[in-house]
Amino acid sequence: MDRKDMTEAEALRYYKEAYRREQKRGRALSEKLSVAEQNEAEAIGKLQRIKGSLFWRLSKPLRALLHKVQRTKERLGYYGSLKGILRKLNAKSIEKKARVQHGTASFPNLEEAAKQRLTKFDKEVKFSILMPLYNTPEDFLRQAIESVTDQTYENWELCLADGSDEEHAYVEQICKEYMEHDKLYLRPSSSLYCRILYKKLPKNEGISGNTNACLAMSSGNYIALFDHDDVLHPSVLYEYAKAVCEQGADYIYCDEATFKGSGTIDDMITLHFKPDFAPDNLRANNYICHFSAFARRLLDGTELFRSEFDGSQDHDMILRLTARAKCVVHIPKLMYYWRSHAGSVASDINAKTYAIDAAKGAVAAHLKAQGFKNFSISSTKAFETIFQIKYEILGNPKVSIIIPNRDHLEDLSRCVTSILERSTYDNIEIIVVENNSTTEEIFAYYQKIQENPAVKVITYKGDFNYSRINNLGVTQATGEYVLLLNNDTQVITPDWIEEMLMYAQRKDVGAVGAKLYYEDRTIQHAGVVLGLGAHRTAGHSHYRVASQNLGYMGRLCYAQNVMAVTGACLMMKKALFVKLGGLEQAFAVSLNDVDLCVRAWKAGFVNVFTPFAELYHYESASRGSDGSGENAARYEKESELFRKRWKTLLEKGDPYYNPNFSLDRSDFALRISANKAEQAEA
Repeated sequence: MDRKDMTEAEALRYYKEAYRREQKRGRALSEKLSVAEQNEAEAIGKLQRIKGSLFWRLSKPLRALLHKVQRTKERLGYYGSLKGILRKLNAKSIEKKARVQHGTASFPNLEEAAKQRLTKFDKEVKFSILMPLYNTPEDFLRQAIESVTDQTYENWELCLADGSDEEHAYVEQICKEYMEHDKLYLRPSSSLYCRILYKKLPKNEGISGNTNACLAMSSGNYIALFDHDDVLHPSVLYEYAKAVCEQGADYIYCDEATFKGSGTIDDMITLHFKPDFAPDNLRANNYICHFSAFARRLLDGTELFRSEFDGSQDHDMILRLTARAKCVVHIPKLMYYWRSHAGSVASDINAKTYAIDAAKGAVAAHLKAQGFKNFSISSTKAFETIFQIKYEILGNPKVSIIIPNRDHLEDLSRCVTSILERSTYDNIEIIVVENNSTTEEIFAYYQKIQENPAVKVITYKGDFNYSRINNLGVTQATGEYVLLLNNDTQVITPDWIEEMLMYAQRKDVGAVGAKLYYEDRTIQHAGVVLGLGAHRTAGHSHYRVASQNLGYMGRLCYAQNVMAVTGACLMMKKALFVKLGGLEQAFAVSLNDVDLCVRAWKAGFVNVFTPFAELYHYESASRGSDGSGENAARYEKESELFRKRWKTLLEKGDPYYNPNFSLDRSDFALRISANKAEQAEA
């Protein structure tokens, strides 16, 4: 029942019950805090006694050296090993080759350019390229304009609105020079037509006002946004027109790179290879950025840029228009070159500190427009404009935690204890699914933990089958949400359940996964990529990276969409889990979690990895390695089934993992194309 439809008596009962729940939660948290404070006091006392000893004072130099070594090892993680160092050096070599491959070497030769210019599309697509000007350096301006006039797709217009001051009068002169050149190039006999439109503004209206002035000059059915100091790949409009005509795209973007301000585009600093459209990524981080082009109808009479978001006006615009778009298409090719120079955001976000508040405001406006309330937005350690978003948890739904177990008393005890003692979310039940244990100790432990009314143990009989075991656990769950959890995990962050639940509650979300670490604090799981690894089935990204690492383009620091998450810690609505048919029993041990997530994605849901729910995962402690003997044969059999079932999707590639990345490595190393034909195919 909707609260607004409640009678006064029903509303009173509702709020009394809510008040009692909060009181109960408060008492539980108070008890946990009291125990923690007592333990802290005891630890401080022990530490003071140790620090007062003679041995402690004499060993200070040695401790300092050991601490320095340990900090270096933790920072480097896997890459601190000899094997890791060699791997890192190899990655740098690959990246160096990739910088060459994706620069001017990727430009079409004369034959290719001619072929693109002669291509006839079945739809009329005219791009209006909006380029606001303000005191643009002459060499930057010329490079920008020429990167437009060199386009192999020729149905475009360049709209220039100039807010430059009197000291930069040359800007107008240069623009008019190119206008005359373009008239001669197109129609020597006509002085009435030109694809370059110029308007001198009475005053500088800022980025939003100047761009809106460009829009007012435009006539194309597709709008493209271009900064006055950047450079376009000569085939970018051709690729965009192709996406419109072949895929029905109404919003398009591509990969991009930053390059040194005074150099050429081959002087690349950062190469940004993006995922396909990912709404959660976009809310946390304006990963789309450049080069956006979209159907004019998406504006629907609204402003292109809103001045209240100056500094992050593009993020606001992208959030609004992609929410309206029916077909967002990503061109996985590096086709935009973003110049990094003093004062540009590409160089330093602190050059425009107001952009941080504007970005938060843009995300907040978008979330409100999507119906979200009582959320919070905060900067992360990765970057000031990469955000952690906390959504409101609606009500107090029960979460059923399903833990399969066979013997392994130490693992299970550590797991259950960490849940009960560290978790701040209290409306949970823990269902341990006992399967073929043999030790007396584990059954004694089962009796002990069931003294807690939130814990129950059920029995599975039959050969080991991870899917059947979890499916049985779900049938016994009374919670609205189920959380599949391995017995060899240990909670780190107290609000791990809340961090996952706030995503699982959303109507558009399927599975939610957490950030898992090995005991040495290197990453075990940060999202699953289809096709990654030797078996070309699925693998974990950022595998064995140190916990302090920010990840590729900050990806280890914000919640994002992924194709799949590991079943070692996976939350989903129980109703959706049942509707999807649960875990596929044909995948007895491996890939059942990935298969479930792919089915959720195929059904129209997005899957989410959040780095703000953290646990240790002592992987394979309970079932052993898949690397040899019967386990290897079984894994290959299940891999073959997975490859057959998802053949088309695997061939197409994981939409959240750019095809320019290698499938042989988990560290976002770039793939080097053997030749131009292969590069074009990618």
